[in-house]
Amino acid sequence: MKNVILGLFVVIGFSTFAQTKIGHVDSQKLLDTLPSRKDAIKKLDSMKTSGMQELQLMDADFQKAYQDYTVNQASKSPAERQIIEGRLMQKQQMLEATQASLEEGLQIMSEELNKPILDRVQKSIDIVAERKKLNYVLDVSATMYSKGGIDITSEVIVELLLLDAAATKK
Repeated sequence: MKNVILGLFVVIGFSTFAQTKIGHVDSQKLLDTLPSRKDAIKKLDSMKTSGMQELQLMDADFQKAYQDYTVNQASKSPAERQIIEGRLMQKQQMLEATQASLEEGLQIMSEELNKPILDRVQKSIDIVAERKKLNYVLDVSATMYSKGGIDITSEVIVELLLLDAAATKK
């Protein structure tokens, strides 16, 4: 009796698996073809470059003030040294706060720019998967082994470019 039930489960399992259709995409290729993603990368790089320039200027100012302090320290009174050390500490704290603010701003901007792009990628995958009646769509970059399946990357790129063009017209 156990063998009959086990055999029945195996047959049902194989027939269900045989009906499962699996597709795959190359997500990196999808992202690399998007004009809006290239624009987002340019915006992030521009923000990062201007922020780094600001940090470099602040660091150069701090380094100059610190060097002046170390050279002239002996000729200063204890009260003057304390005031200068306080200013140096403020400059260093301002430098660290600006760096943290830049990193946070870049993170927020990255999320803000990438969310609509990733939403369009997901929507285009959904459209193609529905059209091809796929049960699963895997990303080839996250798959350890694959033999078979349907590569829908090209079709998804077409849908993605249509969605991207429509989104940039708005």
